[in-house]
Amino acid sequence: MAFVAVPSAAAPALPKPKEFVSYLDLECFKTDPYQPPAVGLTLRHLNPVLESLPIEQITLGAREQLCVPVAKNNVIPPPEVLDFIRFVDLACYRVLTSAPGKALVLSHLNPVLQDLPRTEIVLGRAEQFCVPVAKNGVAPPAEVMQLVQHIDLLCYGITPNTPMNRALNLRQLNPVLTDRIPAATVRVTYARQLCVPMQKRGDIIPPEVLEVVRWVDLEKFDTVAPAITPVTLSLRHLNPVLGQLPLERATLTGAVQLGVPVAKNGQIPPG
Repeated sequence: MAFVAVPSAAAPALPKPKEFVSYLDLECFKTDPYQPPAVGLTLRHLNPVLESLPIEQITLGAREQLCVPVAKNNVIPPPEVLDFIRFVDLACYRVLTSAPGKALVLSHLNPVLQDLPRTEIVLGRAEQFCVPVAKNGVAPPAEVMQLVQHIDLLCYGITPNTPMNRALNLRQLNPVLTDRIPAATVRVTYARQLCVPMQKRGDIIPPEVLEVVRWVDLEKFDTVAPAITPVTLSLRHLNPVLGQLPLERATLTGAVQLGVPVAKNGQIPPG
């Protein structure tokens, strides 16, 4: 399947880290089972708070989720940020690593959740590795691709599993799904994971892109969401290190989690 690039009205400049990260909310849908080829990856931490943690060695396990961009309570990202966020689609695969046991303080960045208190968590084992994909051959514009293709997140289980207990209305932002999954109100329940930015060995990230992606930290919460009509998609990997992997077929069977942007230990993204 050939890529079809979605044109943008004008070539947008890279967003500032805080502008981009603060509006990056991803709704995660369970997918039908798929086992990719056994690919071993070497990962290093990008965020300044975690740079001292050791290099991680992982092997891609079964695909479990597809996480796609949404807006909460109809608060739409600013246009210059929306151009990028609407193409952040991450396929999440099962992995297993040792637990770093690092304690962190998390604070919410998205305007809709600014009233929530800070929480203290401890990182357990890594459970998923989420990597950028394009859906149904619809590729981001070139200037957007330069950013989204380098968003790789390693998701650690966390304790305690503090509940948010909040109802949020979620609206799809990616052009492939805006007409296929209607806006819906979900109940956000327990915190389960912290997903942090990583760099794969062999992935050359331009300095100006690194200054954005290193701040992408998402806390994933379980959700109770209305049933959907299953949606079948084709997925193609965007990051150069995984570009040789075959096209995947994925059927979304239901929304199960929501990833929301957070800052760690009071270190707010610049901008």
